[in-house]
Amino acid sequence: MKFTTRDLQARLAALGFHPGPIDGLHGARTNAALNDAMADRVVMRPEALFHSSGLHRIHWHWTAGAYGEIQLELDHYNALIDQDGTEVAGTFPTEAQARYHPGLAASHTRNANTGAIGLAVDCMAGARERPFRAGRYPMTRAQLDGLVRVTARLCRQYDIPVSRWSTLSHAEIQPTLGIPQRAKWDICWFPGMDRPGDPVEVGDRIRAMVRGLL
Repeated sequence: MKFTTRDLQARLAALGFHPGPIDGLHGARTNAALNDAMADRVVMRPEALFHSSGLHRIHWHWTAGAYGEIQLELDHYNALIDQDGTEVAGTFPTEAQARYHPGLAASHTRNANTGAIGLAVDCMAGARERPFRAGRYPMTRAQLDGLVRVTARLCRQYDIPVSRWSTLSHAEIQPTLGIPQRAKWDICWFPGMDRPGDPVEVGDRIRAMVRGLL
């Protein structure tokens, strides 16, 4: 299994051990957190802190497309959530990725795909962040519920804690994991909000919904 120091730091933080900043530098605080985590889980190798599939994070997206899946979307995400909340497997479905191709990644997050499951709500074509406009294809409540439901199932399946470091939106990747993205604002809004919010605060609200199903 291949993982970066940043992946290790994020995993440690998700498990409740604090390595300091998620900065990709394996210093004293990261090493102390690693030793504490391995002692707590009674394992001898850092790799054993991860699920055997190699999957350790879930990234939430929206496609910025119209309702109805197209091949480009299927190629870029492990799974899509369609207008009525139904899960649609991507070209690289999560189960096949874990079972047959550990480490294989759909290309959904800049420089952060390996080991990360990309779940995308198929919506938000024509949306604009400022001034806010949800467009003709806004996220539906059924899609939000589907995203939460699928996330909860995958967390159980792959031993992924519900945390800011392991279940997070595309908009949270840069502020939380320190991996530069390109002005992404998915998911800073969902049904019931009158405007986009702080990405981490919105992520916390979605994480609370996921915990409610676990």
